[in-house]
Amino acid sequence: MKMIFRWFGEHDDSISLKEIAQIPQVEGIAGFLSDIPAGAVWPKQRIHKLKKRVNEHKLRLEVIESVNIHESIKLGSENRDQYIENYIQTIKNLSKFGIKVICYNFMPVFDWLRSDLQEELADGSRVMSYDGKKVDRVNPLYLIEEYEEGAQGFSLPGWEPERLNELENLLEKYKVVDEEQLFVNLKYFLQKIIPVCEQENVKMAIHPADPPWDVFGIPRIAVGKQNLQRIINLVDSEYNGLTLCSGSLGANPENNIPEMIHYFGSRKRIHFAHIRNLKYTGPEKFVETAHPSSEGDLDIYEIMKAYHDIDFQGYVRPDHGRMIWGEQGRPGYGLYDRALGAAYLSGLWEAICKNNK
Repeated sequence: MKMIFRWFGEHDDSISLKEIAQIPQVEGIAGFLSDIPAGAVWPKQRIHKLKKRVNEHKLRLEVIESVNIHESIKLGSENRDQYIENYIQTIKNLSKFGIKVICYNFMPVFDWLRSDLQEELADGSRVMSYDGKKVDRVNPLYLIEEYEEGAQGFSLPGWEPERLNELENLLEKYKVVDEEQLFVNLKYFLQKIIPVCEQENVKMAIHPADPPWDVFGIPRIAVGKQNLQRIINLVDSEYNGLTLCSGSLGANPENNIPEMIHYFGSRKRIHFAHIRNLKYTGPEKFVETAHPSSEGDLDIYEIMKAYHDIDFQGYVRPDHGRMIWGEQGRPGYGLYDRALGAAYLSGLWEAICKNNK
């Protein structure tokens, strides 16, 4: 297991590489070039600059999160091939600098979605939460203004400005795209890129829908075991794999995360693990928590034990954290609580390894 930490770059992250390098057991980052629009090629010189900066702090850059998919590919539009060619060139460019895994998602229009970015817990910390009834009452065209206010000036990961600027137009286009069509469009994309991934030794790791159900009437397909199995069957290659996110999938209590780890891990299809906890507060309603099992409804010990059982050699990172000790920053992506999460996960891993010698 390789512990890494998500970093959005010097100009889009309040956290420095120097601070990340001080977190015990963290050996690398999941990198991102936030200013490159979805569908554009990642230039080699920019990748080289990012890698050089990361390496200067004795950290590795082997995972990119994310190379975002242009909406034309998800929609299956006539111009999708040009964006797929750009994606292929980006894969080749990333490969030249030692990138081993690309985390991506195939969620139409919206990436992750929350009804509150600043819910206060009993201990005074602030977290993101989701209430399906509140979301149902929201006009998606006004959602962005509420998010920008809640983010306190910080941009939101996964929400590209060019996508949001075309929100009304995109919502109209997706009225004719159902779940089956989304699978067809994903298959077309994977059939084009996976042979290149095999040549370049870069593994694709699709991130589950967050939350794992349809929103605003728009289908989401990476929602549970059956659909994830269908996705990896679209192109039968080890390079077509998963980012198994305990928090995203775990928002649906029917998703058994340890069982899914055993199932997909035994098939060598988990390339990246995101680990976090949450507490159920009702149907399609949850609040994010600190990482320890005692803080939420997911058994993080059993999750880590499952990764040990499958001899997981891939990358793992602590996922969304609370905002604690007065920290201000990007919702879910402060330094302090994610650092505590990394330490907790590393401690569990050490104990499990020693108890299973």
